[in-house]
Amino acid sequence: MLLRTPLRSRLLALLVATAFGISTGAEAEPLDIDWTDATRERAVPVRLYWPAQAASGQPVPLIVFSHGIGGSRRGYSYLGDYWSAQGYASLHVQHVGSDRQVWAGNPMGMVGRLQAAAQDGEAIARVRDMRFALDQLLQSERGALIDTRRIVAAGHSYGANTTLLLAGAQVARKGELLNDLREPRFTAAIVISAPPFYGEADNAAILQRVSIPMLHITATEDEIVIPGYRSGAKDRVALFEATGSATKALAVFEGGSHSIFTDRAGTGGVALNPKVKAATKELAVAFLSRVFDGQDEALQQWNARHQGILAKWVRPIPLARQQPGS
Repeated sequence: MLLRTPLRSRLLALLVATAFGISTGAEAEPLDIDWTDATRERAVPVRLYWPAQAASGQPVPLIVFSHGIGGSRRGYSYLGDYWSAQGYASLHVQHVGSDRQVWAGNPMGMVGRLQAAAQDGEAIARVRDMRFALDQLLQSERGALIDTRRIVAAGHSYGANTTLLLAGAQVARKGELLNDLREPRFTAAIVISAPPFYGEADNAAILQRVSIPMLHITATEDEIVIPGYRSGAKDRVALFEATGSATKALAVFEGGSHSIFTDRAGTGGVALNPKVKAATKELAVAFLSRVFDGQDEALQQWNARHQGILAKWVRPIPLARQQPGS
């Protein structure tokens, strides 16, 4: 007698976990994996935070995270730790063309390294890093334990731009669109401190095709200042407003800094820093609960807990007012 599909899927996932020695007990330490995309001859290091909930055999949702310029797979650990504790697999991708190596070497060459990291070629390579990492994970022994209907793109700063491209943003250069970089397997996105696309003034033209549910997060003092480039918090809000998604939300924290969303302690205010981190990681899960499970309660409770540090909160359109499937 054939098993009903949900039960059969759970049993298959459990068998895969047992056969390949995947932890089915307490929460595991994050796993560093050094992949290489042979077609591009490019290393794609990742860190995987794996949830203990996968032990049940029930497929788990996945968040694929892209770091900001100068970051690495080891960054944003407060997000990976929390999300995995909440039942999400969290795959943090390191982009070798714009990772921590930009800070290494001769200080006199730092500006040049930063400028090279911001070129179109690297922006496209980052998107391909994310797609490659997703491919590798889904093809691995853990692939059977991923809920492919619940795969989320996320990122901070430059990683937020990467996320927007994956979500369907299109940028033109000299009147021609760059390659369509949208990855249809991502069904929602989390965008933290997204800077505007360099040299582009029409946000609506770039973001009108983005249609998946989108969460934007920033702070009133979220400013980027590097040689030849400056961007303030109003730019993050403008990107949110231009995004074409029917389901989208915006949280703006009072005060803070651009780097308050990284693992750095104290930046943006010693007292405020841990509060913003706690609110950010919790908001992501509450938003995804709304997107994937149709539950508004978690977002309402989140707002009640954290409204004291919010300068602005734009919640998604209430479910009752949305069209079916939006």
